[in-house]
Amino acid sequence: MPEAATGHTRHYPSFAAHEMVVAAEPLAAKVGRDILRDGGNAVDAAIASALVLNLVEPQSSGVGGGGFLVYYAAKSRTLTTIDGRETAPAAAKPDRFLNPDGTPMQFFTAVVGGRAIGTPGYLRMLEMAHHKFGKLPWANLFAPAIKLASDGFAVSDRLHMLLVGDKFLSRYPSARSYFYHPDGTPLAAGETLKNPQLARIFTEVAMRGADAFYQGMVAQEIVDAVHTASPPGDVTIADLANYRAKERGPVCGSYRIWRVCGMGPPSSGGVTLLQILRMLQRFPPSRLDLDAPDAVHLFAEAGKLAFADRDRYLADTDFVPAPVSGLLDPAYLADRAKLINTTRDSGVRALPGEPPGPHAERGDDASPELPSTTNLAVLDRDGNAVAMTVSIENQFGSRVMVDGFLLNNELTDFSFLPQRDHRPVANSVEPGKRPRSAMSPTIVFDTGGVKLIVGSAGGPAIIEDVAKTIIAVLDEHLDLQRAIDLPNVGDRNTGTTEIEAGPAAAALSAALEARGHHSVVGPHPSGITAIERTATGVEGAADSRRDGSGAGD
Repeated sequence: MPEAATGHTRHYPSFAAHEMVVAAEPLAAKVGRDILRDGGNAVDAAIASALVLNLVEPQSSGVGGGGFLVYYAAKSRTLTTIDGRETAPAAAKPDRFLNPDGTPMQFFTAVVGGRAIGTPGYLRMLEMAHHKFGKLPWANLFAPAIKLASDGFAVSDRLHMLLVGDKFLSRYPSARSYFYHPDGTPLAAGETLKNPQLARIFTEVAMRGADAFYQGMVAQEIVDAVHTASPPGDVTIADLANYRAKERGPVCGSYRIWRVCGMGPPSSGGVTLLQILRMLQRFPPSRLDLDAPDAVHLFAEAGKLAFADRDRYLADTDFVPAPVSGLLDPAYLADRAKLINTTRDSGVRALPGEPPGPHAERGDDASPELPSTTNLAVLDRDGNAVAMTVSIENQFGSRVMVDGFLLNNELTDFSFLPQRDHRPVANSVEPGKRPRSAMSPTIVFDTGGVKLIVGSAGGPAIIEDVAKTIIAVLDEHLDLQRAIDLPNVGDRNTGTTEIEAGPAAAALSAALEARGHHSVVGPHPSGITAIERTATGVEGAADSRRDGSGAGD
C-alpha cells in the first residue's frame, strides 16, 4: 500500500448552505473555510488548505512534490485543468531503475534516496491557478500555514503511527531530527511540532512568488540535498529553473445523465475512470449495488479491461501520442463492455484493446506505482469548484528532507522496464518527461451545474475508489459518507481481485472465488474527499480511513 493502513475512525458528513472545503486533515479544511469567509474563492481556499497539509500531513504531499488541479468557473461555465506533475531531470536515462543485469530494481531500492526524485511542480501549479483564477492576494493564502509552522501544531495519531512503522525515514539526518527524538523514538501523537524552516520558505514564496523556490538559495539547497543523498540523484539548478506547469485540455464524458470531467495525460485518471463508468453503464443501476457480489464482479471486470488499456497506451502526451479519443469512443467501449462475462471471471489478465485512430505499437507498463497522496475538494458560494490531488509518491516520499519539506520519489511512477516484448513502453523514463499518474481529481455535473467533486489518495487504486464513490452516490443514492466508506474493491488487471478487510470480506471473497476470481483480502486504505451539491445545500465528507473532515458555511 502507498501509505500503511492506520485503522478507521468514524467520520460524519458536514453540511452547509452555500460552500464547503473537504481535506484529509481537519486543520486544512478549517483554513480553507476561513479563506472563503474572508472573501476568497474556491482556488484561494484550495491553495491555503494545500499549504497547511504540507505541515500536518507531510507524509502525503507538499512543495517537494506535484499534482493536478481541476477548476470549474461557474459564471463562464468553463473547465480548466492544470498539470503540476514532476518531471524527470535532463540527465535521466531509460535504464534508471534497472539493475546491472537488466532486471528491474526492487521498489525500495529505487525509492529511497535521490534516484527517484523528480523536479517538483507543486508551487508552479498553485501559482498558475492563482494567477488565472485567484481572488485574494497571493501572500494572504500563505499566512495560515506560516503561522502554523511558526507556532506549531499537534502531531496526529496517523502521523505518529506512520513514523513508528517507517523503516527508512530515520536514516536521513534532516528527517530524523524533525520527526524523531534524539533517542530515535518517533514523535508521539499530541506533541507540538514546529517547522521554522518551512515558515521561512513560505514567507519567501509569499513575498516573491514561486521563483523564490525555483531559483536562488532554495533551489541550490534542493539540488545539494538531492546530490548528497544516498544514493544520489541528478536534479539540477537548470531543471528547477526550467520547470513549467501546463494547462491541459480536460477529459470529459457522459455517464448516464451526468457529465464526468477530470485530468488527461500524464494522468491516466480521467480516461481510465471514464472507461470503467461507461462500460458499466450498460447495466442498470440496480445491478451496481457495490455491497453485493454480483456488482463487485462487474466492477472488477470493467476495471481489468480499463487497466489493460491504461498500461498499454497512456503516458505523457508531450512525448508519446495517446489515443485518448479512441479509448473513450462509444463504439469501442461498447465492444469492450461485451467482453464482460456477467457471471464468471475469465481467470486470466485482460488484453488491451485496439482503439480507433492511430497509435504506435507499445509494450505494457511495468511501474510499481505506490503514490502517497492527498485530495482536496472545494465548492464556493458562487458555484466555482476545485478538485485537486497532490502527492510526493510513497509515504514520506524519497525520505530526503530539505528546508522543512520532503522531496518526492515520483520517478518510480515510470515503468522500470523501458521495453516489454521488444516494444517500447509508453511510460518509460525520458529527460523532461512527466511520469504517468493515477491521480483522479474529478467533477461531475448535472443540468444545474456541479453535482459532485471527488478525488482520492491510494496509488493506482485511486481510480477504482473514485469510481466506487461516484457509482454509490449516483446509482445507489447513498449518502456521501456511506459511499466513501464502502469497502474498497477492484481488479487492476494484476491477476488478483482485491477486497478490503472488514466484517463482510470473507463472504464476499468466497462469492467471488465461486465466480472464478482469485481474490485476496487485506488492508486497502484510501483517502477519498468529496462534496455533493444536494437539493437543500452542500454536503461534504472525508474518508474514515484517514483524518479528514469538511468545513463550510
